[in-house]
Amino acid sequence: MKNTMKYFILALIFTLVSTVSAISAGDSQIKKVTPEINDNGVQKVKIIGGSHFFDPNYIIVKKDVPVELVFIKDPGMVPHDVAMDSPEAGIEFKFDISDTPMSATFTPTKAGKYPFYCTKKLLFFESHKDKGMKGTLEVRE
Repeated sequence: MKNTMKYFILALIFTLVSTVSAISAGDSQIKKVTPEINDNGVQKVKIIGGSHFFDPNYIIVKKDVPVELVFIKDPGMVPHDVAMDSPEAGIEFKFDISDTPMSATFTPTKAGKYPFYCTKKLLFFESHKDKGMKGTLEVRE
């Protein structure tokens, strides 16, 4: 009886996680933003990171103009982070996001498209990036 109950609970958890993953994956859509250059000469964007998404998830900025990406976590218990690893363009950072805004400030030096994403992963499940928690920073001339 105990083993049957354990298998039932495991099956229920697996079904719930699969359902939530399917809902999250079906939700992904591109949300673009092109920030204005503020009075301080910075292109500033606020990005919300939550249950396997970034909003906005496609940011278009100008090359050789300072950028400030301000990340804040959507309410929830699941931990998230954000990473960009594009040193060839002068963009490299990784930090946890929380309900306290955290900023990444840099000046992109090369035009192109550069990914940002959450690196978190729970055991044998898909990574947050694979579930849709990713975005693109497009740097234009």
